[in-house]
Amino acid sequence: MKITTIGIDLAKEVFQIHGVDNHGKIVLRKQLRRNGMANFANLESCLIGMEACGSAHHWARKLGEFGHTVKLMPLQFVKPYVKTNKHDMADAEAICEAVSRPNMRFVPIKHVEQQAILAVHRARQGLVKARTAQTNQIRGLLSEFGVVIPQGIHSIAKRVPEPDILEDAENGLPGTMRHLLRRLNDHLKGLGRQAEELELQIKLWHKENEASQRLEVIPSIGPITASAIVATVGEAKEFKNGRQLSAWLGLVPKQCSSGGKQLLLGISKRGELTYAPY
Repeated sequence: MKITTIGIDLAKEVFQIHGVDNHGKIVLRKQLRRNGMANFANLESCLIGMEACGSAHHWARKLGEFGHTVKLMPLQFVKPYVKTNKHDMADAEAICEAVSRPNMRFVPIKHVEQQAILAVHRARQGLVKARTAQTNQIRGLLSEFGVVIPQGIHSIAKRVPEPDILEDAENGLPGTMRHLLRRLNDHLKGLGRQAEELELQIKLWHKENEASQRLEVIPSIGPITASAIVATVGEAKEFKNGRQLSAWLGLVPKQCSSGGKQLLLGISKRGELTYAPY
């Protein structure tokens, strides 16, 4: 029997495979370890479906090199096709069923450069959050000793270093606390330097990307936002119009309408990496 459609439930090491023929009859149901994915090179070209989750774009590119047609789907669109309790075999079968649906929405496969610059964005975002958390921790610890610092990273940078709080003998801080503040302040500076280095890397990428530079012309959009949009969206041809792109980014109200009555809620929080075009 010729396999026409395959559903793959991805994991770190063990992958569940579910394959059917052109009549929908099950002809393949097995587990493969990570190094066994190379066996797809020996199969005839077929349609392969996967959920858009961790490592999905990597495997989509890899299997595409073997001549297969690979399509990624948002997790929430696959869930309705799970017939029984959740387990790997049921998930693979649901993926195989969902990928063959004519009205299914698919996630564009990202190329390596997109994922690389998005990784830089994610790392920078994590450093900025860590810097903010470190700032709040320093402010909270000092408030326990009656030392109040205004909000903002710049306030910490001005007040904590010598000769202000650390060298002020009248603020009542014990030596242990002063030693801790020096350590936390050094850590805060290190986080700031790393965030600035990644921001510089993003700006250099922005200068070499024509699409990102065109977006910067729009008011209120700088290199960081422009590069993030270009790397996230990829091919804008996936969208029919600007409203579809807005809906994909989550910039339209969440709707809960029934019986001819429209109910528009707050702005939805759609993720940009795992959702398909509107």
